[in-house]
Amino acid sequence: MLKYYQEKEFEAGTDEAGRGCLAGPVTAAAVILPISFAEESLNDSKKLSVSTRNRLRPLIEVSATCYGIAHIQTDVIDDINILNASILAMHKAIGKLSKVPKFLIVDGNRFKPINEIPYKCIVKGDSKFQSIAAASILAKTYRDAFMEKIHEEFPMYNWKQNKGYGTKEHRQAIIDYGITKYHRKSFKLFPLQLTLNI
Repeated sequence: MLKYYQEKEFEAGTDEAGRGCLAGPVTAAAVILPISFAEESLNDSKKLSVSTRNRLRPLIEVSATCYGIAHIQTDVIDDINILNASILAMHKAIGKLSKVPKFLIVDGNRFKPINEIPYKCIVKGDSKFQSIAAASILAKTYRDAFMEKIHEEFPMYNWKQNKGYGTKEHRQAIIDYGITKYHRKSFKLFPLQLTLNI
């Protein structure tokens, strides 16, 4: 994987996790890695096993120049929509960095400027650049941990397994038990009606 998009010290990569979920926050991370960082197994978090992600998380945290994590909860997602919430999460994660980035590389194709920092959107950047991949892993593992925590409050939805995604089991639980404060009311939570009530 490439280290930098530009040869700039304090270039930060940022990515989000949980954009397509029916429940739980959208979570973003921003990471600045030193030039010396090297880890062959680093990749887009979706391409890694749970055990590999969990092994890489502390390595990234210890090795990074700095990193930031931010959750945007469901009430905000419902209020401003998931795209804006995803960008807001990335902005908040960037704002938590202890070093001010000189340049940002953003996974995907949509972003809004923050603090006049120059940036580049990169489609599938989490499989191309180390710092975006590292941000992808942190966002995913922190969000998964959040979902496992709130699973204890509402175990019938099995969030420790599905992490809030719209699995068949999760959608059936919504039919059986209704929605919770963690569900995104602006999302389509119920299956399509298959029969006409005539």
